[in-house]
Amino acid sequence: MMEPTVIQDEEHEQILERVAAVDVAKATGMVCTRVPDEARPGRRVSKVWEVPATTNAIIELGEYLAGLGIQKVTLESTSDYWRPFYYLLEAAGLDVQLVRAQDVKQAPGRPKSDKLDCVWQAKCTERGLLRPSFVPPPEIRQLRDYTRLRVDLTRERSRHAQRLEKLLEDALIKLSVVATDIMGVSGRAMIEALIAGERDPQVLAGLARGRMKVKHAALVQALTGQFDDHHGELARMLLDQYDALSGQIARLTARIEELIAAIPAARGVDAGGATGPGAGEAPDAAVRSAIARLDEIPGVGRHGAQLILAEIGLDMSRFPTAAHLASWAKLCPRTIQSGARSRGGRTGKGKPLPQGPARRGRGRRGQDRYLPRRTLPAHRQAPRQAQGPGRRRPFHPGDHLEPARRPRRHLPRPGRRLLRRPHRQGQEAQEPHPADRSAAGPPHHHHQGRLTSYRP
Repeated sequence: MMEPTVIQDEEHEQILERVAAVDVAKATGMVCTRVPDEARPGRRVSKVWEVPATTNAIIELGEYLAGLGIQKVTLESTSDYWRPFYYLLEAAGLDVQLVRAQDVKQAPGRPKSDKLDCVWQAKCTERGLLRPSFVPPPEIRQLRDYTRLRVDLTRERSRHAQRLEKLLEDALIKLSVVATDIMGVSGRAMIEALIAGERDPQVLAGLARGRMKVKHAALVQALTGQFDDHHGELARMLLDQYDALSGQIARLTARIEELIAAIPAARGVDAGGATGPGAGEAPDAAVRSAIARLDEIPGVGRHGAQLILAEIGLDMSRFPTAAHLASWAKLCPRTIQSGARSRGGRTGKGKPLPQGPARRGRGRRGQDRYLPRRTLPAHRQAPRQAQGPGRRRPFHPGDHLEPARRPRRHLPRPGRRLLRRPHRQGQEAQEPHPADRSAAGPPHHHHQGRLTSYRP
């Protein structure tokens, strides 16, 4: 007999007596409290009511729940509607946990309503069946808002650069074929000259800088096109949008550096022992700052380090091990083990990373999705046309799929050819008696499914 494995309960798996749950929506929230029933010892009672999702109403709710002695409040992460409830109830001194909607989904086969959902969440909370999601502290949440907006604006700026490239293609200007970055110093100077009215390819190619000078001949060919006034007007609008987004991104980057420098845990210590904003950035610092330490990792730049701090924060006690952090970041597949079989599942809710060549079709590897899927029936199984009333009837008695089985002899030699089974409509074809086969002509194989014959 194997020794049993001892598994200690985590902090969120404790059984609680006084709990509450809120099924949040855009305008309201359905609240459920579960506390011991004073009239019936050993039993519990649930109370459900609706609360508006406004600041004053949520503050009153927090005071009421604190007066009941609620030990934990559960919120379902529905869009951004959970934020007012989480922030205000946390400010009221309550222990609030945010859980995924998939974890608190109502059991199948039961009716679905907001009232039943919040009751189910409260029951799961009191039994410790819900795992809370990671919600960073307020200063990290504020930093995250800036970094995520910078990512969005950077993507939007890239879209404007792509629109400008399409506009140049419409004007028969193939600048992107020669220049790696059309928004670089050389590419920007050529586009500005085109907008200003310059059309001579030789003059435009002469604006190249640095390593672009050696591509003069290719630039002359690429800048020969039909760039007219309406192209220049549209390019001017796109460049103005590009510059405006670049300015906003620069402002966000400066603000992000200020916020990180204001966090004491992110600061370093200089060689002289001084600490404060900007300390720990020098190579000889006693303790490097958090950004400088992350910047030393290959593949992680300064902007990447800022994103990491904004997403996971500085308090690593939320993640017991490095494996927990990698799992939370959806960098490793979850384990699926049943019996002797063990495999890896998807990394979170999204699709896994592609492994090897892409698979075509819906089911089988390498099967073209545009070709019909025709499966042979199993051994001693009736043809598909005869498996049910919904199947189509065969055109003639010989039109059916032969049962799949292993052939009893080798494939036919080049001197043989495949013959189609004759149509048996009206009179059946007369076949010679087995004893007279030698006189009837070339030998035939009468095994079921054998359609080969010798060719004289």
